Amino acid sequence: MKRIFLVLIIFQLSACSELQQVVNQLPNGGISNAQIANGLKEALQKGISKKVNLLAVKDGFFKNEMVKILLPDELKKVDNTLRKIGLSKIADEGLKVLNRAAEDAVGEAIPIFVDAIKGMTFTDAKAILFGDKNAATTYLKNKTSLALYQKFNPIINASFKKVGADVIWANLISKYNNLPLTKDVNPDLTDYVTNQALKGVFTMVEVEEKEIRTNVNERTTDILKRVFALQD
Repeated sequence: MKRIFLVLIIFQLSACSELQQVVNQLPNGGISNAQIANGLKEALQKGISKKVNLLAVKDGFFKNEMVKILLPDELKKVDNTLRKIGLSKIADEGLKVLNRAAEDAVGEAIPIFVDAIKGMTFTDAKAILFGDKNAATTYLKNKTSLALYQKFNPIINASFKKVGADVIWANLISKYNNLPLTKDVNPDLTDYVTNQALKGVFTMVEVEEKEIRTNVNERTTDILKRVFALQD
């Protein structure tokens, strides 16, 4: 047991030593743990806020094919059936209002992301910097998903009422359920759109993380250049 413990200590010291060697080889001398953590926080906070803000405007979801919210499987048959009987316009509006609700909610994501980023330790930062290409996205998913769901869900529910989505979809579903030979549907659209909004947010976070990691033009300060030189 003592030998195993000793090996673990040596391994940890070796890992720190290797990191420090890399750091020492950087131009203009070394870079501290705090600088590494702060540089990564700065990059993530600015970049992610920029991308999430793009979702929080009109058509931020609806006209972005990467994150556009489509109908759940249960409602695809509703949509197809209504189009066949000449109700394409109301079906199109039903899809649009789902995306409008997500656009209303997403602006609330930024403060939650900022808090998660501010709480990042050097150990977190090092794991992200030298981790998988989506390590920051994974970190933020783990830290924020529950809080984001709890924040988004009531906003999306309220947005449905504001934009008339509740009336539109009640009408759509009612028309479908009244057709002969159809099986009644009653989906929880608030839960569905909340989860799709979360999926869209993290899709854009991952896009921004790739930009931060690979595009040197995104490194607009000396500290960012030095920090990301570590993972290049």
